[in-house]
Amino acid sequence: MNYTITLTETEKKALEYVAYDPDEWIKNAATNRADRAIKEIVEKNATHCNEKSIAIAVGQNAQVDQAYSLGVIQTAKARQNATQQQ
Repeated sequence: MNYTITLTETEKKALEYVAYDPDEWIKNAATNRADRAIKEIVEKNATHCNEKSIAIAVGQNAQVDQAYSLGVIQTAKARQNATQQQ
């Protein structure tokens, strides 16, 4: 999946000050955060499945999908919308 972001010239200069390659830094930041989320989701899914005696899907991708389909997790947007509706 590709994302496009727009930085001001000042933001670009600031990133160039702290990062050798701002494009690579942005990609690494997003990838590393996603990796941490995957680990958290897999853990939550395993806990849920073990408590409910549900077979755990094979592989991280399948486990993330399973966590969504079982309602173990929701997107941040869905969680925020639910909180705002209360």
